Amino acid sequence: MASAGPTRLITYAPVGASDENDQSARIDAPRTGPALLDPSSVRALAAELDLRPTKQRGQNFVTDANTVRRIVALAGLGPQDAVLEVGPGLGSLTLGLLEAAGHVTAIEIDTLLAGRLPRTVADRAPNQADRFTLVTADALQVTELPGPQPTALVANLPYNVSVPVILHLLALLPSIERGLVMVQSEVADRLVAGPGSRTYGVPSAKVAWYAEAGRVGNVPPTVFWPVPNVDSGLVRFTRRPVPQTTATREQVFAVIDAAFNQRRKMLRSALAGVFGSSAQASAALEAAGLDPTSRGETLTITDFVAIAEQVAARG
Repeated sequence: MASAGPTRLITYAPVGASDENDQSARIDAPRTGPALLDPSSVRALAAELDLRPTKQRGQNFVTDANTVRRIVALAGLGPQDAVLEVGPGLGSLTLGLLEAAGHVTAIEIDTLLAGRLPRTVADRAPNQADRFTLVTADALQVTELPGPQPTALVANLPYNVSVPVILHLLALLPSIERGLVMVQSEVADRLVAGPGSRTYGVPSAKVAWYAEAGRVGNVPPTVFWPVPNVDSGLVRFTRRPVPQTTATREQVFAVIDAAFNQRRKMLRSALAGVFGSSAQASAALEAAGLDPTSRGETLTITDFVAIAEQVAARG
C-alpha cells in the first residue's frame, strides 16, 4: 500500500438531496436504515467513477448485501460501539456498519473512492450520515484518529497489507477491544494458527501478543467485484492484556522474526544473531526454560516473551 500523502479528514453530516442527475446510488424514499449496495449499484458506482480496481491496493469490492449483514452480525456490534473500517471502497460494508454501530470511522487511501464515499453515505444512509467520519490516508501511516476512539475493527482488508494493518492498528489503538476482519483464506489460517501447526508463524505469534483470534467463516470469491482467484476467511479477535514482562514489545517481536526467519533451524542457530553466537543463544534458551534444539513453530507467545526477557537482561 503506497502512501497517500498528508492525511485529509472529512467529517460528514447529513446534507440535502444529491444532484438530480446522479442516479447511480440515489435513494429517493425516506428510510430508517441504510440501503445496502447490490451488484447493480456497485456496477453503477464503478461506471460513474470510471473505476479500474488495482491489484496493488488489493481492491475487491463486496457486492452481496447478505455477506455484509453476516459480517456485521458476527462482529456483534451495538450502538455503544465506535467502529474503525479500513479500505471502505465503494461503501458496501460501511453502510452495514452504520446500521449497527454508534459511529463509523473509515480510512481510505484511494482519493477517487474517498471523494465519492461521503455522498454514497448521505444518499443511502441519511439518518446515519452524522455518525460517519472519513479519513483519507494510508492506514499504515495513520498515527491518530479524530472523533470517538474505536472499540472495534471491522474491515474487508486488502489482501496484500492485511497483517501489517492489523498489527499497526492494535499497537496504535488500545481502545480496540475486538474485531472481525475479512482476509485471504490463507492469511486467515496464519492469523489463527497455534503452535505446532504448519501455518503457525510470525503473524500468528504477533497477533497472539495482543489478542485471542479464531476463524468464524469462509467467503466465496463470487461475492466480490472483481472476482478474486482465492477464497476469503473471516477472523474474529478479542483483545487480552499483553503479557507482563521486563522485555519490550519490540524485543519480543524481534525474537519472533528471528525464530521464523529460517523455520527449519533449531532455535540455538536461529537466534545466534540475536544473542551473538549459537553458544550464547543456547545458554539464554536454557535460562528461559526452553530446549535449544526446539524450533520456533513449537513456541507459544509466553515462550517468546521468556526469550526476549533474556535479551533484555543482557542489555
